[in-house]
Amino acid sequence: MSIDQIQTLIDSWSGLGIWLALVAASVAWVVYDLRTNNSHIASMMQWVWTLTVLYSGPIGVLIYRYSGRQQIPTDSLSRKGFRSVAHCYSGCGIGEILGVIISVGLFAMGNFWAAVITFTLAYIFGFALNIGPMMQNGMAFKEAFKGAFVAETISIVVMESVAITTDLYLGGKSTMGDALFWSSLYVSLSLGLFAAWPANLLLIKYGLKGGMGDPRDTDAAAHAHCH
Repeated sequence: MSIDQIQTLIDSWSGLGIWLALVAASVAWVVYDLRTNNSHIASMMQWVWTLTVLYSGPIGVLIYRYSGRQQIPTDSLSRKGFRSVAHCYSGCGIGEILGVIISVGLFAMGNFWAAVITFTLAYIFGFALNIGPMMQNGMAFKEAFKGAFVAETISIVVMESVAITTDLYLGGKSTMGDALFWSSLYVSLSLGLFAAWPANLLLIKYGLKGGMGDPRDTDAAAHAHCH
């Protein structure tokens, strides 16, 4: 399928409406599941999963069911990788959405400045949502910053390089009044998540990230942080 065919497919208000309905249903299910079956999970991680599903709909639900619930049969590096990348994704997604709306939607900036603004905001939000829980657990800002800087920078650069490039390529000429503007944003977010997953696997494998806590451990999960 060519890029033009993909753009035609996603440049449809009816298609976007169906996707948004799936997103709404997915978010409702995850919120319900977190409150009724996985309430032991730390509040920050509950927000992480809610935002992940908000950005990726049913795809986010599959990732949550695979790696984020106490009902998973076993833990593994791949599951840790998804929990880790979801944590990064939750913050980066906020920054990317704001960046694209501000740079492309409101000011119709060229691709260069759109990429700079979007990446900067994604980095700030992504990094903040990673060191925040570490500081909540008593770690000093300097120590949290030092501990997270290298690993989170690698993860965010990989994620946003793919996401921003995809979004500008697919929807860079659209406006906020076009379905393509919003659809390409959704596509880019999910592609960024999957692009950063292998990077997080390596970061966890070599001890640069902790992979979050095992959701099956009701004691450890309540106190988990990202590094």
